[in-house]
Amino acid sequence: MIAPLTPLLGDNSPLDDQARALIAGLFEKEAQLMASLPTDDPQDPKRLRRVMLTRTEMFAQPDAITNTLTREAEAIETVARDLAGRSIRRVVLTGCGDSLAVMIGARLLLEEMLGVVCEPMQALDLAYYYKRGLGPQTLVVTLSSSGTTTRTVEAALVANALGALTLALSNTPGSALMTQSTHGLVVHAERRGWPTQSSTAAMAMLCRVAIRVGILRGVPGAPALETALSKLPRQMASSLTALDAVMADLARIEADRGMYLYAGGGPAYASALFGAVKMKECSPDHAIAIPIEEFHHYNSLKPNDPLFVLAPDGPSVPRARDTAFEGQRWRGRVYGVVTGEEDALDPFCDQVIRLEAVPESLAAFTFTLPLQLFAYHAAMEKFIRAGTTIPAQPE
Repeated sequence: MIAPLTPLLGDNSPLDDQARALIAGLFEKEAQLMASLPTDDPQDPKRLRRVMLTRTEMFAQPDAITNTLTREAEAIETVARDLAGRSIRRVVLTGCGDSLAVMIGARLLLEEMLGVVCEPMQALDLAYYYKRGLGPQTLVVTLSSSGTTTRTVEAALVANALGALTLALSNTPGSALMTQSTHGLVVHAERRGWPTQSSTAAMAMLCRVAIRVGILRGVPGAPALETALSKLPRQMASSLTALDAVMADLARIEADRGMYLYAGGGPAYASALFGAVKMKECSPDHAIAIPIEEFHHYNSLKPNDPLFVLAPDGPSVPRARDTAFEGQRWRGRVYGVVTGEEDALDPFCDQVIRLEAVPESLAAFTFTLPLQLFAYHAAMEKFIRAGTTIPAQPE
């Protein structure tokens, strides 16, 4: 007996015939997409092109955030007013890859503003396993740049079938995800390179929705967060400019490594995920994001492995200090990323990268930037050392 492509095409599926046909079509398109991805060949021109395009899009993140929030302002307000008037007891935040990292990065702010548990969940897990409890008092937020990521669309369809309210974020108006959701918001960002601005612009829009709900409900702290979010594009632009040469120098030191580790807690764990994913996308090497507490329960780090310890101002700083200490003790190369003049990690780091202060619930935006820059510069250095000819502009 041949198993169906997905459990949602089986006899016990909650989906109707139309939804099943949609899923079957997405599976076929996904298989074609996978076949077209770049390889790990150190001189693969397709991967080189994507890495070079990533730099342009990375530096355009502030503009993408501003553009998205401006162009979607009316739609954001409509969604916020709908949510503010509802009795929502649970929020599930779902996606795959960078999209899931976006949800983890926004979680703290969403919980502060919405006053309920907001649970990030892998789309496959939501669609196939953890759908019990979805219903009219549940909000399911989905994110897919293409709007056709099969597991994410499956999660949205299951949520719809069980009566949940669905909010889709996508770069692609009219996509399956957008048309199959209660509400849809468009992310105005490019994604020709590996995802950068498509992730941070989506995260900014999700945060703006939650802040607007908080303001409508009179949640203390909402106006201050709205002000802080409005300042983010300027802060991000300043950080990208200031850190570019710093991370390029660091990348030249670490370009010959085959493993890169990233550790963070709370919203900074999202930055750790972004950092690891960018390294895996841009280069042929390994990278792992580790929750900062989990780092201490097994020895993932081996001598000379680079470890980025992310410590925005907040309750995880003491454990981040412990992590840097352990990284040094295990003879790793330890790089701290901290807010301002925080010096708790200094004795245990080979280098400390300092970022402008933001509320911790917005830290995923700024703490991601040095890791994006590092992945780009390390990948380009790897191309150069492999003897690849670097064009002036991506073809």
